[in-house]
Amino acid sequence: MTLTEQTTERPEVRGVRRLSQPDPASRGRGGQRFLLVGLALASAYSLFPVWWLIVAATKDRTALYQSNGLWFSGWHLWDNLHQVFTYQDGIFLRWTANSFLYAGVGSLGGTLIALATGYGLARFDFPGRNAIFACVVGSFLIPIALLTLPLYLLFSAIGMVDTPWAMLIPCLINPFSVYLAKVYTEATIPYELLEAARIDGAGELRIFFSIVLRMMTTGGATVFLLAFVNTWNAFFLPLTVLRGKENWTLNLGLYNWTGTRLESGIDLTGLVLTGALLSIVPMAIMMVAMRRYWRTGVTLGALK
Repeated sequence: MTLTEQTTERPEVRGVRRLSQPDPASRGRGGQRFLLVGLALASAYSLFPVWWLIVAATKDRTALYQSNGLWFSGWHLWDNLHQVFTYQDGIFLRWTANSFLYAGVGSLGGTLIALATGYGLARFDFPGRNAIFACVVGSFLIPIALLTLPLYLLFSAIGMVDTPWAMLIPCLINPFSVYLAKVYTEATIPYELLEAARIDGAGELRIFFSIVLRMMTTGGATVFLLAFVNTWNAFFLPLTVLRGKENWTLNLGLYNWTGTRLESGIDLTGLVLTGALLSIVPMAIMMVAMRRYWRTGVTLGALK
């Protein structure tokens, strides 16, 4: 026996069993199962209120209080919808139109301003740029509710309380949207493209509207959707600056119907639940409609 064989040969000990190496594939399958279980629990937690709302909107007043809250008891959805659309001369439709006005027009204007501001901060060098961006980031620390009273005092002084402008003007300024637009501009708009456009004789406005906006479609869609959801779900600001029922939003109107039971003894719980179900439909449609823009953004990031 050579020296090499002596050093490599190991004696076998009876009764001792070698431990096998763990299979990496089995560990990966265990992690996938744990992830799937976590995602299933998170999905159930998220969908549970929606399921309860759908079930509650199909019940009449008696079944709403006496039947199982997680399962159907009769089918009165069409009757509930008819009551929602006809109660108080169809004021629910007016609230829906107001919400679309505030969320749609305000978010569209706010998105355009945010994209222009983010593009300016990202691709133009001017004195005080870093200070302005620091103010934009620092404004995240200020709660939106803290600005409601100063806005009310300002609009009251200039006579804009209880007008659509009291809701539209605050929607035009969103520091977080400016931050997102700046980050997205830095990632998608190269300096060389802008310089080439300037050499060809294009002005700054033409560059922004013809080149920059088209390249920022994905980022603009994200900014618009976040602003739309935020304005659609707003409650404290319309509660403060809107007085007449004709200018209320959906959330404020449904809140008023909820308090009707305490004031006059009329139970409008069924109408409130049905109206709440209808109020989430536009946001669901918006999410589905803009899904392709997010998919484009993910693909763009993968190619980079």
